[in-house]
Amino acid sequence: MSIPPPPGNQQPGDPYGPPPANWPQGAHGHSPYGPTGRPYGAPVSVNALAVAALVLGVLCFLPAAGLVLGLIALWQIRRNGQSGRGLAIAGAVLSSVGMALWAVTLSTGVLSDAWEGVKDGAQGNKSLLLKKGDCFDAPDGLEGDTYDVDPVPCQGRHDGEVFGVVTLPGGAFPGDTEITDIADDRCYALQDQYAMDSWAMPADVDVYYLLPTRESWRYGDRAITCVFGNTDAKAKLTGSLRADPTTLDTDKVVFLSAANAVDAALYEEPEDTPEDDLAGHRAWATQVHDVLGGQIEALRGHSWPSAARQPVAGLVKDLEDAREEWARASGADDADSYHAHQDKAYAYVDGPATVTARKALGLATAPPSPGETEGGDSEAQV
Repeated sequence: MSIPPPPGNQQPGDPYGPPPANWPQGAHGHSPYGPTGRPYGAPVSVNALAVAALVLGVLCFLPAAGLVLGLIALWQIRRNGQSGRGLAIAGAVLSSVGMALWAVTLSTGVLSDAWEGVKDGAQGNKSLLLKKGDCFDAPDGLEGDTYDVDPVPCQGRHDGEVFGVVTLPGGAFPGDTEITDIADDRCYALQDQYAMDSWAMPADVDVYYLLPTRESWRYGDRAITCVFGNTDAKAKLTGSLRADPTTLDTDKVVFLSAANAVDAALYEEPEDTPEDDLAGHRAWATQVHDVLGGQIEALRGHSWPSAARQPVAGLVKDLEDAREEWARASGADDADSYHAHQDKAYAYVDGPATVTARKALGLATAPPSPGETEGGDSEAQV
């Protein structure tokens, strides 16, 4: 940083100072030393406190400190003969002006508001403190940019309920697209873990994401917050949607775990049709067949209440029949044969046996309409 020269006449003066006081009257000649005992021609140092005072004064940072340093620098310069008197004076004056400005802004509340903004930026906002199971109101809504949230009890009306938080690794900001892709992938799995019974999910519930922005990333924001909200921006949720091992009995958890595992396998169906990708569909049919085998064993191995034993046994029989059809589909020689076995296998999905077993266990008995369980996967940035 370049330091401006001190104000005033900068032309060199007499290279010789006045004779020392102890020289005899009338004597002629000149001392090789100046008035401070420094040899003439030696470089004169700049007072460090004068420089610091000027810097603080220019930046208007800690003006009180700048004023004090400027005054101390002037005293040291008079005593030691250092240069920098102009710097010290300029720093003291600028710091005085800065103190006056701070006094005005403090009295009007402008600085207070600005400082609160800095703290909010540095610490994030309350959305960064949300954890799984929390409910909140969002004054700015869940769509678009969400700058603040107000935690509220889940029992009452609220805008959102957090069903999962995904913590991203550090490093450079990955970009909005990549963060959204991660949210799409991770929040879907967390949704099924938090609200295990998709049949009990209200039709007007949507999935939203609270995502880090490039700015909040600089302050350490690494959280993707997965949120349930209403599909109507003007409507609210009431009560908690949580249905997991913390709120359900063991029988319901075992049943829903098996059902969700099968649903997750069915969800992986290839995008291309069997006519375009028969090999991919056959591999997927094998995957569904294997998952069904594991879940059948889980249902068989559980000790069910007496009222649910027969209904669950009937469901297991349907799952075994479906598994055989998936096995045939996995070995189909052509697309037509594949379609025939796949259709028969799907006939057992969420059929009468499933409804009967659910009723026996006290679970919801109305299957959701197609597409209701996935939500809208909307994003909001914090």
